[in-house]
Amino acid sequence: MAMFQRVPLKVKLLPHFKGELPRYETIHASGMDVRASVEAAMTIAPGARAMIPTGISMEIPPGYEIQVRPRSGLAAKQGVTVLNTPGTVDADYRGEVKVIVINLGDTPVEVRDQDRIAQFVLCPVVQAEIEVVSELGTTDRGAGGFGSTGVRA
Repeated sequence: MAMFQRVPLKVKLLPHFKGELPRYETIHASGMDVRASVEAAMTIAPGARAMIPTGISMEIPPGYEIQVRPRSGLAAKQGVTVLNTPGTVDADYRGEVKVIVINLGDTPVEVRDQDRIAQFVLCPVVQAEIEVVSELGTTDRGAGGFGSTGVRA
């Protein structure tokens, strides 16, 4: 049995919510599958994006965020992914959580009510304290950027 830290997450069901709450599908899952809450099926054309309603809002504890991530099966089989992955739901946001998806496949994709469309992962947040300096510490890599470490060993 998994021994994970449990953090309370308050969820408000909006008037158009129906179906199931986000939930972990396996005992060791890090993400909760979240479902579409739509009145009618939505068709997403190839190359198009859409905001899929979930019918919920949340009170995320201070010091945490919800990351909205793609479901691997949806991405691999249909080419649908979360556009701004990972999307971030901040602890002070109280509106409906909608999932921004894009169809990168070659055929239209239909999203129906209660389709599992994404995963929510509750993550701790650490904020940076900015310090302006005149010099940075050195590393072997230095300023080498995109592709500077190569593709093969």
